Amino acid sequence: MSTALHDLSRAAGLLLDWEDSDGVACRLSDAAQHRLLNHLGFPTESAAAIADSRRRLEKLAAASTPQEWPPLVATDVDHPIALPSPLPAGTPFSLVLESGERRQGRLDDQGRVPAIAVFGYHELAIEQVELTLAVAPSRCFTPADAAGVEPARLWGAAVQLYALRREGDGGLGDTQALAECARLLGELGADALAISPTHAMFSAAVEHYSPYSPSSRLLCNVLHCAPETLLGQEAVTSAQAQSAQQEALSGLEAEPLVDWPAAARSKLAWLRFLYDDFIARDDDTTRALRERFQAFCHAGGTALALHCRFEALQQTRGAGDWHAWPEALRDAQSDAVEAFAQAHTLEVSFHAFLQWLVADGLDRAQHTAREAGMAVGLIADLAVGVDPAGSQTWSRPAEMLDGLSIGAPPDLFNAEGQNWGLAAFSPWGLARSGFQSFIDMLRAGFAHAGGLRIDHVLGLSRLWLVPQGAPASDGGYLRYPSDALLRLVALESWRHRAIVIGEDLGTVEASFRDALAARGVLGMQVLWFEQDEDGGFLPGPRWSPRALATTTTHDLPTVAGWWAGRDIEWRARLGLLKPEQSDASEAAARRKARRQLADTLGLLHSPPPPTGLDAADMAASTVIDACLDHLAATPAPLALIPVEDLLGLEEQPNLPNSDERHPNWRRRLSADSATLFGCPETRQRLERLTRARREAPEGDTP
Repeated sequence: MSTALHDLSRAAGLLLDWEDSDGVACRLSDAAQHRLLNHLGFPTESAAAIADSRRRLEKLAAASTPQEWPPLVATDVDHPIALPSPLPAGTPFSLVLESGERRQGRLDDQGRVPAIAVFGYHELAIEQVELTLAVAPSRCFTPADAAGVEPARLWGAAVQLYALRREGDGGLGDTQALAECARLLGELGADALAISPTHAMFSAAVEHYSPYSPSSRLLCNVLHCAPETLLGQEAVTSAQAQSAQQEALSGLEAEPLVDWPAAARSKLAWLRFLYDDFIARDDDTTRALRERFQAFCHAGGTALALHCRFEALQQTRGAGDWHAWPEALRDAQSDAVEAFAQAHTLEVSFHAFLQWLVADGLDRAQHTAREAGMAVGLIADLAVGVDPAGSQTWSRPAEMLDGLSIGAPPDLFNAEGQNWGLAAFSPWGLARSGFQSFIDMLRAGFAHAGGLRIDHVLGLSRLWLVPQGAPASDGGYLRYPSDALLRLVALESWRHRAIVIGEDLGTVEASFRDALAARGVLGMQVLWFEQDEDGGFLPGPRWSPRALATTTTHDLPTVAGWWAGRDIEWRARLGLLKPEQSDASEAAARRKARRQLADTLGLLHSPPPPTGLDAADMAASTVIDACLDHLAATPAPLALIPVEDLLGLEEQPNLPNSDERHPNWRRRLSADSATLFGCPETRQRLERLTRARREAPEGDTP
């Protein structure tokens, strides 16, 4: 049975062999193969079952006749296009380009569609069959394309959107504060502003607020809307007064941490009054706005309609997993769901109204960023998966895997591995649908931005999947159609003229990094990880020109926090140190690391103590300035600095694997967006960054 089992596993895309983060060879056990294959829908309880699963898998992959072809074929510009199954040379076809141009032709002497020189989604008709040809450019839109100069030497900031402040925000960062932050940074010389994910969450389950565990990656988080910019301050003030929320809002705004449940309930309460007023008013201005709203709903199509129905269902039925709903309501396309929508028209429309508000606000923020001189503007963040109880799995279940969760294998930092509780795309479901959800997800990400960061980008090649209820160590890697997915990324990147960043930290196959670079997807270089074989920090000139440069990420310590050892304090307090570690051993290692960093930064003007440096031996502000100078001097086309480092803050936004004792995704910045960079020390940092990035290092050409 083992040989047949292994053959089935390989055919299904499971990796039987891989290397872990230490370079140690690993092999997927037979028991793990059985578990994963059964969850993927390929039973393995007997030799006969395995044989039947293999036949079904072969049928899924079969495309022996045009009638069995998938609805979309992804290919490259200026390359002849091989069809899913062979047809005779000279077979006639017709082609309608995305521009509307019509062409007639015949297959070449190898049965291929002749090369197409223009990228886009083109419709091919041949042998009574129609399919889409997604013809991709050779690479993504790059920072050099955005800047109009090669090599590009851009810089930008990164901010947690919820952390931004403005008067009247109700205790939660919104698009108006984002626009103000972007304007100030643009005027100070920044070219980009990366933000935390803005994916749709759960209006009926506001206690779920991690931006990386959304309900859907096809829509936006309505809690970030700022209706004042569209409907006016008077309408907002009136709605807040009618809902008796003004006192609560003032209290929430004064808090140092976001109280997500309270802020969400308060905001949704007054937004309902705002919607009622919007529907009831009959003046010329409101009628014109309602026409814009209807146009937005029409453009949003089925994706918007189904998400709003899901939100309305949860509001009326109570928060909970849709898998537990009555059977008729579990099918988003059912007559029962349609009947519900007709009976609850206003509730469904309310959720569409909220989506309209936040989309308009994000559009305004991106427009403000570009007007302020940014070459890129906003960089959106694309989460690796979705909450399995959310609207995306409900509305498009055939394109998602059920019963399996995305995670990570055991590694240096997590001996037991990680289970993130997120649902993943089904490779077979994507192919059968013509990659529709993937394309829609990319378009949603690019819609209001000049760039897109793809979290855990190795998921375009393989994902560590864990059976529901099992430990992360019982998971395994499943392959994804990376060639097709990268082509679609490049195509959508150019259609939106937006750069792409792939979060490639961790265990990533070298060949896949090469594939990302070949497609113009920027990798990520983080100061803490850019070290040589001896553990010393790499000099700036040795950093790669194929990836952005950054001091840290939301999951890692800030520069000030690292220098002070704040991350060690947190890990020791929460019991996150490994058995062989102690706070004393970690503090000793950090003293040595401080000395190595200071040496690389050129800050040691006299021999340091043999045990290394204590935090008090050098001011954190001095280290931060030197780190920013260090990043500015790298050949990276984009240097991206978290706002926490620009401001010299010690605390990081998120501490992985921690509990509620660490305020993950809740820290707010202390100043309003309008005055956030008013401190002379901060402004000097921004000015130095601008000067350093605009002064090409010796040997570069403008």
